[in-house]
Amino acid sequence: MDIWSWISELPDSNEFTELGSTPVFVLASSEPSQNNSTESIQLRAERTHGSNSEALVTFSVCLQGFHPFSSQKTLWVSDTCPLSSEKPFLPLLLQLLQEIISCSPTAHNSTCPRSQLQKLRPEPISWIMDSHSHESFSGFFNLVFITRMFWPCVCDSPSQVGSLYFQSLLAPNLETLSSKYAPVLRTFLLLVGVDAELCFMRTLGYILAKWCILREVGVGLQTLVPLPSRSLAFAYATESHGFWVLKCYAPVMTMKLAGSNGQKTQFSVMDPKESVLRYTLAHQQVEAVIQLEYSVGYYEGYIQVHARVDNIRIHVVKLGFNKNDEWDYSQERHFPSRARIWVGPEVGATYVDGLSLGRSTNNGEREVETQKVVKGSLGKSKISRVKATATTSMKSKTKNWRMDQDVEGNAAIFDVILYDNVTGQEVVNWKSFDEYNYDLSRSFRRRYKGANRSFTKMGGVVFGGNEYGEEVGWRLSKEMEGSVLKWRIGGEIWVSYWPNEVKSSYVETRRVEWCDEVDLPLIPCKFSI
Repeated sequence: MDIWSWISELPDSNEFTELGSTPVFVLASSEPSQNNSTESIQLRAERTHGSNSEALVTFSVCLQGFHPFSSQKTLWVSDTCPLSSEKPFLPLLLQLLQEIISCSPTAHNSTCPRSQLQKLRPEPISWIMDSHSHESFSGFFNLVFITRMFWPCVCDSPSQVGSLYFQSLLAPNLETLSSKYAPVLRTFLLLVGVDAELCFMRTLGYILAKWCILREVGVGLQTLVPLPSRSLAFAYATESHGFWVLKCYAPVMTMKLAGSNGQKTQFSVMDPKESVLRYTLAHQQVEAVIQLEYSVGYYEGYIQVHARVDNIRIHVVKLGFNKNDEWDYSQERHFPSRARIWVGPEVGATYVDGLSLGRSTNNGEREVETQKVVKGSLGKSKISRVKATATTSMKSKTKNWRMDQDVEGNAAIFDVILYDNVTGQEVVNWKSFDEYNYDLSRSFRRRYKGANRSFTKMGGVVFGGNEYGEEVGWRLSKEMEGSVLKWRIGGEIWVSYWPNEVKSSYVETRRVEWCDEVDLPLIPCKFSI
């Protein structure tokens, strides 16, 4: 039985209705030791009565059998939940979510000094509980509960409690991010607003980063905790007000390694400085927003659908609580090196009659300027002296980013690739600096400073519609008018690491891929005056 199912069945449980009894749900337990003692993390429910004899229940998470605690140790206690209400466990869910958001690595470090996270409103959370099936909602609740328990189990408990948490609590629930339970998480993120969304997803990213580090350190988790069958990246797409928006989150350590200058080495056997660098790089998360503007035109005999890039925003954020950035590795982070976005009708669609792109393949232009200067001297001398000098100068325009359009079936592809303007090589293909006898000081050193940098000061990149504004268009059959089609939207993003402020030969590139569906309503608007 999962956590939410056990909690939901409490009011009808005979054990719970008995006076003085305390039902216990074992969240995780270890194998019995030689003296037959078992270490366990327990969820307990205690029933009490309020001032007006209303039946109340309080939950607590406790440790049992862990050294050095000789008796039961309480880690966390919930607020009281009234059993007589229509949704008795809504206060429990609200408390868990509010505490997750308050404990976020960025909850108290906002750019705006006036920004303060407000308490979650109960109405959206209540609607989520009503609008999803028990099975779907249980996966979401389990993820929320386990996320909240990270702090008391890993940060405020002995190391063996943390190991049991990662092995028996977190790992079995990671599939929630990419399984049938993901739509509930998507609904939650849409309803709570973008500020709370960032706090929740960065808390989750921080936990996943710690889990990945423990696997690489080599503490036995590699064999005990298998990797999930799917990517741990999470993304969801929405359609609203003429926009298709795809939001994406991926802790860097969960992304696939696409290129590296060496064999994958455990932290425990690295050079100390290299270990600190890799540890810093592990506490980062890629956050991307793909925003496309679309329009629909209705003509005699066909329907025309247009789409253009409004914004592509890719940021690599730090996952941590140290506000002091004045240390050797604070400016070391991955940077976006390529983005490949695709959008189009569902696979196998027969109602599309044509796809037109709006950007030609870029043929590089070069400006050449030639100057000819003739110098001569004429005088009374019998020998005439004439000197001629020719000067040629060449001007060239270089950009770090190249933007292309392409097609794959009926899907349009927007491709943005980062080049090194010294060597002309694609950054994503670099595996070492020795490959091109490359002098790192000539390019991408201190890449977040200076007027000619390719990234924002915070290490991200933004492409606006004014820079990548050419439209693509689909011509559809007139018979589709009045229907709502499913349009697929996806993205593939690469991030690379080159040393920035430190001396190191480490180079790597990682990639992640997302995909989702959005609605395309083909319903003409009729206005009347």
